[in-house]
Amino acid sequence: MRLRTFESFWLLKNGLLYTYPTLQKNIKTEILVIGGGITGALISDALMDAGYEVTLIDRRDIGQGSTSATTSMLQYEIDEPLKDLAKKIGEEAAALCYQEGITAIQDLKKLVKTKKLNCGFQMKKSLYIAHNKTAAKELYQEFEIRKKYQLGVKWLEADAIKKTYGIVSKGGMLSDTAGSVEAYQMAHELIARNVKRGMKVFDQTEIKSIQDQGKFPKVITQENYTINAQKIVFCTGFESLNLLKEKVANLIYTYATVSEPTQTYNKNLEKILIWDTQDPYLYMRTTDDGRFLVGGEDSVYKDTILQQNIKEEKSKTLIKKLKKTLPDLDFIEDISWGGIFGTTKDGLPYIGESPEYKNCLFCLGFGGNGITFSAQGRKIIVNLLQNKENALVPYYRFGR
Repeated sequence: MRLRTFESFWLLKNGLLYTYPTLQKNIKTEILVIGGGITGALISDALMDAGYEVTLIDRRDIGQGSTSATTSMLQYEIDEPLKDLAKKIGEEAAALCYQEGITAIQDLKKLVKTKKLNCGFQMKKSLYIAHNKTAAKELYQEFEIRKKYQLGVKWLEADAIKKTYGIVSKGGMLSDTAGSVEAYQMAHELIARNVKRGMKVFDQTEIKSIQDQGKFPKVITQENYTINAQKIVFCTGFESLNLLKEKVANLIYTYATVSEPTQTYNKNLEKILIWDTQDPYLYMRTTDDGRFLVGGEDSVYKDTILQQNIKEEKSKTLIKKLKKTLPDLDFIEDISWGGIFGTTKDGLPYIGESPEYKNCLFCLGFGGNGITFSAQGRKIIVNLLQNKENALVPYYRFGR
């Protein structure tokens, strides 16, 4: 077993693609985007497209937070099943959130094609499998409500799944719309592209305080330089919990491992993302360079010096579960890693204004499909700045 450090596969594969200067002077900008991960990259790109003057800062190098650890599975599915979300916010509203997830993936496809981004983007389907008979009954109920709202789903019996994909299950739901992408590479590509269009970027620039200067906010960095902005957009993921009094999410640690690139596997697996009904759930996909990636084993986040040992045990568990699900797959581990993400009470993101900060917006795509939420945030943030309505705002609001 070849286990490395917590450096993720994406960092080891791509390295540090672009670097930027630290902020060494006082500046003014129309909009300040805080966070240089995939969310900050997507949002700043949308703001540049809308004609705003944009400055982006990050306390690390670009993409070095959660973006470097994500498994980059693009799903319209929310962590909260549609049938359960419907009980919390209403069936029509829940269906809208799911439908907008599909639109977001299609929007990402268009973005990659239009801007010619080199980021391993692939459209796929998503296979949600039941791990036992009880789970199969519940999953079939989920299938029925998704079918009702024409979300592009098909039910597959266990025999069909085994024959087509070599996967052992008790049945599953195949969704037409899903995708995969190298989020780390995509973030770098978008930011570098926008720097050429005039966006200012400063990495290794940490914030000391945010001050309300009457009409406009002012950011003070650790080096005591100031950034005066008309608006601030926070794209800081789980680290935003340190800024907010409202508890919007719980922190979870997730784990992943990827095989060597010489694996042989059923080629039909390249066409789908796979996840199951276990708790914690298992998720799997192929990569664009011929590897097999498996993740999951989520647990409550604890800041402990034993995390390396925990990661190694989690990796063993992931591989063991993988072999039960795909018994014919010859998986030889190459790299394993872990990462932190946030989960919300309803599986939905927080995108919009917080009453705790004036002239500030947040795009916090918590959950297992944060990239998809961030793609939705591109429209929402611009709509809010332009005082336009967006149907998702009431469901993604703070204080809900």
